[in-house]
Amino acid sequence: MKRHPGCDMRSCMMCRLALDEWKPAINAYRKNFVARKNEVIIEEGSLVTGIYFVYSGKVKVHKRWGDKELIVRFADAGKIFGHRGLGSAPVVYPISATALEETELCFVPLDFFITTLKVNHDLAFSLMMFYADELQESEKKMRNLALMSVRNRLAVALFHLRDQFGTDTQDYIDIDLSRQDLAAFAGATYETVFRTMNEMVNENLVTLSGKRIGIASTERLLHLTKE
Repeated sequence: MKRHPGCDMRSCMMCRLALDEWKPAINAYRKNFVARKNEVIIEEGSLVTGIYFVYSGKVKVHKRWGDKELIVRFADAGKIFGHRGLGSAPVVYPISATALEETELCFVPLDFFITTLKVNHDLAFSLMMFYADELQESEKKMRNLALMSVRNRLAVALFHLRDQFGTDTQDYIDIDLSRQDLAAFAGATYETVFRTMNEMVNENLVTLSGKRIGIASTERLLHLTKE
């Protein structure tokens, strides 16, 4: 991990919601660094040491799912990860986290983060609501895995990615995602996703440019998410 001089103390969830009087303490305890593309930041099953915030770049949060990988969520600028390790000590991280591109990060030790939550009520409340939203999203994803076809789940995944990352100047979803990672996010095999994506291209539902994906027909693709 390459060292980095630090963030602006305004961008991440913790700094936005912390009391101004508490920010000097955050500045004293935080550690900023840069993770290289494909660098593993957290290894599933490793002892919890602290919480991470993304300053710039993109991170996939994933876990083992039988003999496959399932991407739980993505974290980009301002987002938190590693919080699933909060709990009664000693605990281990139930997820892994890997940088999808060069990513600037802020790390805060677990003990200090817990103290920060006790002092900063707005942050504690926001984190509680974030957990609630994550739980609803996880339940929805498990329902989709059980009831939706790969084609339908892929449509849901593409809209989720577009909502989170937006689009570039050519209207492609603004994230370079391998087909393997797309499969892991949709909860499907690489081969099935590869075949389904080709079918969607032939039907003018999506367009491809390298790793970039564009939604060609929002209305028709949205219909798949409701089947």
